[in-house]
Amino acid sequence: MRYLARSSALVAVVSLHALLAAPAVVAGPYTDDLSKCLVRSTTNTDKTLLVQWIFATIALHPDVKRLATVPDSYRQELNKKTGQLFEALLTHSCVGETRQALKYEGNSAIEASFNVLGQVASRELFANPSVAKGLAELGKFFDAKRVQKQLESSK
Repeated sequence: MRYLARSSALVAVVSLHALLAAPAVVAGPYTDDLSKCLVRSTTNTDKTLLVQWIFATIALHPDVKRLATVPDSYRQELNKKTGQLFEALLTHSCVGETRQALKYEGNSAIEASFNVLGQVASRELFANPSVAKGLAELGKFFDAKRVQKQLESSK
């Protein structure tokens, strides 16, 4: 538990990652192979596109809509480019891995593999110095020592 008090920035990053992480999915070896292929087959530009698409889609939710304005025409363009990326990954770059994952582990393998790709792309986004600085701001409002003390006293 002592690691909690070390860095408020670390707490912010871990907290945000926990909020953004997809639910745990038990992946088999074919899903793992597909996930690795998706990550290996995407460029930094592809990963940026994926993060932009995720952001633009999340911005549609009523609870966050007022925080970001994404023009419908831009969202449509992101949908088009992301759809083309997904199609190319599944039918060209990773076609063998896709077939094996579907055959032996079913449709959930596709979702789980794209979750991994999304997490990798998001991790790269959060590594940006400006984003990391923004995450560190959470540390001003988070008392890690208090949390550590409470967790240790409840043993």
